[in-house]
Amino acid sequence: MRILSFLTACLVALFLYAVIMERDALRALAGNTDEVELAQADTSGEASADQVTGAVAGGPVRVVVQVSEAEPVQSGLVLAGRTEAARKVEVKAETAGLVVSEPLQKGATVQAGELMCKLDAGTREASLAEARARQIEAETNFETATKLSERGFQSETSAIAAKAGLESAMAMVSQAEKEIERLEIRAPFNGILESDTAELGALLQPGASCGTLIALDPIKLVGYVPETEVEKLKLGAQAGGRLSTGRDVTGTVSFVSRSADPLTRTFQVEVDVPNSDGSIRDGISVDILIGLEAGQGHLLPQSALTLNDDGALGVRLNDNGVARFAPVTILRDSAEGMWLAGLPDRAEVIVVGQDFVVDGRAITPSYRSAEEPTQ
Repeated sequence: MRILSFLTACLVALFLYAVIMERDALRALAGNTDEVELAQADTSGEASADQVTGAVAGGPVRVVVQVSEAEPVQSGLVLAGRTEAARKVEVKAETAGLVVSEPLQKGATVQAGELMCKLDAGTREASLAEARARQIEAETNFETATKLSERGFQSETSAIAAKAGLESAMAMVSQAEKEIERLEIRAPFNGILESDTAELGALLQPGASCGTLIALDPIKLVGYVPETEVEKLKLGAQAGGRLSTGRDVTGTVSFVSRSADPLTRTFQVEVDVPNSDGSIRDGISVDILIGLEAGQGHLLPQSALTLNDDGALGVRLNDNGVARFAPVTILRDSAEGMWLAGLPDRAEVIVVGQDFVVDGRAITPSYRSAEEPTQ
């Protein structure tokens, strides 16, 4: 036991001597070992440098890329609107009189020129007969004055006065005939009565209503388009609508306003839709879809969309192993995905992992077809 204790004491003494008295020699030995390791790292070449860079930068990010080819796409503009009759007028009396015709019931279909209200003639026929008699008298006076003036037995002034009397008598006849014509109030166009016509025995004054008439063929779909979109609309463009009843209709753009509403800064748009049977009513709510000119677009999953640091909407592309942001414009939505514009004709779009890379970041792409679902 004494020998073991003696050996232990010797070893401790040697260790303390080396640590205290030979400290500089130990440090030099440790420095030589580090230099050897660095030299070995230098001889490993570029591979070690790439490993160091990958450790610092995180290395290439694995992403899923979909190759997309541009295709023609028909875009559209959706508006909220209402149906509106092509014509709507309140037919009114032009002269006073009692109604002597039976009233037409609302909902009845009338043709252009059909009698709606007839007024009592009163003394108008007598006034017409008097006017015609005065016209005959004026014609005789004019002929006599003309002959006497030609022979020099009467002044030319008398002939002129006789001619004026004749023209005045003719005007009285025309006025009396027109007054009798106004006794019959007729439909100005083909349409449907929205109200009963004036009741038998009612007294109508000039401007009083005989009945309200509307024309529903064609029916108009009326909506309002924002000022940012109005330049895209063209007269004659194909359009459709879905009524609040669920019925789908089609037509063409017939009018685009040139003046904006001063409050909403929107422009009125009208679409003509055939309605020969009158089944589409006036004032129904409708969603209007107006077709725009076809352009080129890419059909991509909605999940591929992302935002850059400036808040711009776009997608990230694979640019030879490097991620690049590309801004896009949404043309329209569909059940298969989003139709986007603003990309090259052929684009390698990152559809998985686009939110984990920035511009210039190295990526390792895995390709998938457009038919494969995005996980």
